[in-house]
Amino acid sequence: MSTISVDRPPRKTTQFFRSKVGGLPRPFWALWGGTVVNRLGTMVMPFTGVYLTQSRGLSLATAGLVMGVFGAGSLLSQLLAGVLTDRIGRRATLSGGMLATAAGMLALGYSTSLPAILASMFVLGLVVDVYRPASNALVADLVSPVERPRAYGLLFWGINLGYAVGMTAGGWLAGLGFVWLFWIDAVSSVVFAVLVWRAVPETRPAARESAGGFGVVLRDRVMVGFTVVILGNALVYMQTMTMLPVAMTEVVKLSPGQYGLAMALNGVLIVVVQPLVSGWLGRRDAARTLALGMAVMGAGFAMTAFVTSTLGLAATIAVWTVGEIITAGIPGAVVAALAPAELRGRYAGLFGFAWSLAGVLAPLLGGPLLEIGTGALWFSVGGIGVLSAAGLLLLGPAIRRR
Repeated sequence: MSTISVDRPPRKTTQFFRSKVGGLPRPFWALWGGTVVNRLGTMVMPFTGVYLTQSRGLSLATAGLVMGVFGAGSLLSQLLAGVLTDRIGRRATLSGGMLATAAGMLALGYSTSLPAILASMFVLGLVVDVYRPASNALVADLVSPVERPRAYGLLFWGINLGYAVGMTAGGWLAGLGFVWLFWIDAVSSVVFAVLVWRAVPETRPAARESAGGFGVVLRDRVMVGFTVVILGNALVYMQTMTMLPVAMTEVVKLSPGQYGLAMALNGVLIVVVQPLVSGWLGRRDAARTLALGMAVMGAGFAMTAFVTSTLGLAATIAVWTVGEIITAGIPGAVVAALAPAELRGRYAGLFGFAWSLAGVLAPLLGGPLLEIGTGALWFSVGGIGVLSAAGLLLLGPAIRRR
């Protein structure tokens, strides 16, 4: 008797999983895995202020000076990394930056004098994010244009997943001794460097003689306009690290525990929701989708003016997190589309510079506005978000032509 075999269709869960993570090359997953490991070990920077004041005994003013030196290094970081990415290669820049970060972390952890701390913080500002332009260029080189929004979205998701776990573990380890944070951060950076060096091929295209330096990027009016729009969006988002915790604890009088509980919603929503919608969002028009996300983020931050409780703060966080999820993955894909292959590092460096500049400007703008009142701060921040969205819609036709 003969038997007839019937192929069973894949289970829905398998099909769903493949639709979210399938179709991307193996080197991308090596890059993704290294990024997650690195973010799991990112424990020093969120607790730097506490380390400087409690462990090293610096005054608040001196700690602010030290953080300003870090900001100065970060402003140079992205531009330098963009050039290195295009000249010496993506893999070499990323791995070298991670090894330099590991050395900088240990130097800071064992620095006791103010000059040594200042020097270590400047070096860290210069090298800690060197990997970003190289990582963005690698994704653009490895992944087809149609899959790039999904790939950049998965990197965004992995960064948030690792960071959420790292923050939780970092808070506990800080109680045992700050030196643990520096060593874990350093080791995770070395693991990232080794993984990329061994598992990710060099993808740098041959440079043309006419490629030039950053001047050719600055002459690209669409990219410059897009960078200005991203700066506006970054100024909005950076309030989460600068004025939002101050306003909620000093003005609304929430406890640190209440604030942390509400902020945890941001990470939970990103980890749960973003993978479910990234593929669908990636198929939409990039400029319109990104503008929508920016507008939603602006609206969410404007709503913060009315917050009087933990529940109210959680509601506003839910709104601007939806905007953050909508925008995930799209900016990187836009930069990759605008950049010639041999200049992807420089274009990504200019994009990263907007975020570094926002990190410096956000407290300088937000502090005086908060002194005027919460309404002045949050309505201004919301207005910047809406203006950024409008600017992106104006750029939309030029981006689509690319």
